[in-house]
This record gives sequence, structure tokens and C-alpha cells, in this order.
Amino acid sequence: MYAVIKTGGKQYRIKVGEKLKVERLDAEEGNELVIDQVLMIADGDNVSMGKPLLEGAKVNATVLGQGRHDKIRIFKMRRRKHYQKHQGHRQNYTEIQITGITG
Repeated sequence: MYAVIKTGGKQYRIKVGEKLKVERLDAEEGNELVIDQVLMIADGDNVSMGKPLLEGAKVNATVLGQGRHDKIRIFKMRRRKHYQKHQGHRQNYTEIQITGITG
């Protein structure tokens, strides 16, 4: 059994017991989350798709922690123009573990 959910502007294919890092959510470590933006649920040959969301479907998850990804270095340069620009970015994330899919 798996589901496709939408959170943080991205879509994720998930299964029960899976850990994943999503865009930062306002939740403390150890709290339970209910994600109600479920796009699809598949259980063997039974596939339920929403238009665009499934009514009454939800995914339960536990927050494992908050963190930041590795730094991404951005370097821009124009040759022969004496222009160089250095920039860095670290994206925040929330690590969750899927505990249940209902729908």
C-alpha cells in the first residue's frame, strides 16, 4: 500500500514506515502530524485518485526532527567582465516517519 501526498509544494510517494525529509513544518520533535492533502492511494490493484484531492483520506506521521540540508554553493561569473558572485544556501527541513495511511 502506498500513497501520493502533497506538502511544501512538492509531491511524495510514501509507504508506511518510510522516513523522508520534507519542507519545514511547524511541529516539534515527537509530535504527531496529520497530512490531509492526499492525491492518490493504491492498495494492490485498487487505486483511488482524487480530483485533485481524495475526500476523507489522510496520512499520519511522526516528527523525528528538524534540520538543515548541506550547503549549496552558487558561483556566477561573466568572463572578461571582472564579475564574480559567490552565494550559499542551506534549506530547512523536517524529517518525518509515516505511521499510517487511511482512506
